[in-house]
Amino acid sequence: MAAQFGRRLRRGATTAAVAAAAVAALSASQAPGAPLVASDGDQPTTGAAGSTPSGDGAASGNSPYFTDLPPLNTPNKPGTSVNLPVTGSPESGIPASILAAYKKAQQTIAGTDAACRLPWQLLAAIGKVESGQARGGRVDAQGTTLSPILGPALNGQGFALIKDTDNGAYDGDSTHDRAVGPMQFIPSTWATWGQDGNADGRKDPNNIYDAALAAGRYLCAGSRDLALAADLDRAVLSYNHSDEYLRTVRTWFDYYNRGTHEVPDGTGILPVESSTGTHRNTGSGTHGSNPSSSPSSSPSSSPSGSPTPKPPAKPSPTPSDPGGPGTPTTPTPTPEPTPTPALTAVQNAGTGELTATAGDAFAERIKVLAKSNFGKPLAKVSVTFTVVGDTDAAFDGGKKTVTAVTGTDGTATAPVLEAGEKTGAFTVRATATGTSLPAVTYTATVTARQADAIARTGTAELTAVAGQTFTDVTAKATYKGAAAGRVDVTATMITDDEKPVENDKGPYFTDDDGNPVRTFVFTTDADGTLTLPKIYADGAAGTYKLRLTTQGGATVVIELTVEAPAA
Repeated sequence: MAAQFGRRLRRGATTAAVAAAAVAALSASQAPGAPLVASDGDQPTTGAAGSTPSGDGAASGNSPYFTDLPPLNTPNKPGTSVNLPVTGSPESGIPASILAAYKKAQQTIAGTDAACRLPWQLLAAIGKVESGQARGGRVDAQGTTLSPILGPALNGQGFALIKDTDNGAYDGDSTHDRAVGPMQFIPSTWATWGQDGNADGRKDPNNIYDAALAAGRYLCAGSRDLALAADLDRAVLSYNHSDEYLRTVRTWFDYYNRGTHEVPDGTGILPVESSTGTHRNTGSGTHGSNPSSSPSSSPSSSPSGSPTPKPPAKPSPTPSDPGGPGTPTTPTPTPEPTPTPALTAVQNAGTGELTATAGDAFAERIKVLAKSNFGKPLAKVSVTFTVVGDTDAAFDGGKKTVTAVTGTDGTATAPVLEAGEKTGAFTVRATATGTSLPAVTYTATVTARQADAIARTGTAELTAVAGQTFTDVTAKATYKGAAAGRVDVTATMITDDEKPVENDKGPYFTDDDGNPVRTFVFTTDADGTLTLPKIYADGAAGTYKLRLTTQGGATVVIELTVEAPAA
């Protein structure tokens, strides 16, 4: 939260006294017993990238924070087990996603910086005073706030002057910085300490998993051991340099250590008292009231000191009901802010069967639909399409990965997909760029080139003397009247039966080793023509048959005549 000039803006004396009394009472019954360290300006010296934090030296820029305190009756009595109860007071409830993020951050840091001994309850205490646990847990399934949580502009008017450091990328303000997200990082600090806590490839201060891990690493900086009271106090002061802030965080830290329970996202209790002395609306409704009382008016006196007579009160035309209830006063409800639409899913937008012949373009285009948390189409969502699997198919231009953006109807369409020469099935995946949302998977199939007709070229009779070779046999395959290039053709020497099979006698081809074979597969040239290799005449004199069959089922039968050798 943002830095102020020299001192905090105070609430009225009465409110401050009540808060002080509450802190004192809580400290007497709940505090860990260690003295608060002095505000000596201790700050982390290195961040995730080994650099010094920017801004005014505090993670949140010393912006305003919530000063609401937990109830005097803690979830468990002092000295009892700290095991988390299934149920408890409303104030001890932490929204499920927020609680999970704190515990995950503790676990992650325990694996990389065990000496810090970061307790998740400290993250919960800071998250409580910074944003009311992300506005009572108003986050989507990935832990990102449904609408931005922003502190005031750090424009030097009641706060420190911190000019824009992120060009408004995080806080939407290209003039001054603002604290951002559930843990209220200023952009300059996030640039150094930002983390990817949910492994989605992004460092987003609006995501509770990212923000909680970043806060944990910030608190652990400088070889701190947070199991030591002095180190813990210095860590909290480095987050927001205020003794009042430290006392408030300490109070919630002790309260959460005595027991918490999980509540559904969006149902957490929202604090309202801000350190600026104003009621701070978190944007998620109000859970609590702060009735204001009008001071009683003192009677006016005349200059001579004698009271000014008042006219007698007029009788009420309708007698009141003695002892009856008064007319209830209906408080004006705080308007619920309109949540910002957030991406929750991408799905198939009606893409049909993806089939193409080798070398051709797929007639069907892959199309996806992005939907918001309201179940409606969402525009301006980046979608990445990726070709995977053992295939040489690719999008137009030979690209295996392309990106498109959804339009006003929430749909994005991939470029034309072109089949390669390799036949078989492969996969195309569509994902919302930079998110961990489930991908949409499409199966595409490349089929072999086909021909619906084949004919021998040339009319000369094919005759050879036994032991010699026939002249070259040529043919041409076509598909819908056009040349069928690169089509497989199977050549088989067949019997003269009603249902012919491969003939084991008569003319033959040879394989690479010179062995006789009577079935061979060839491929037409680009113009659909086919020239068979040498055919050897063998066996008794007579007429034999050669059948050519294309991929696609077209056939032609050619006669081969073997003559007996001259006497």
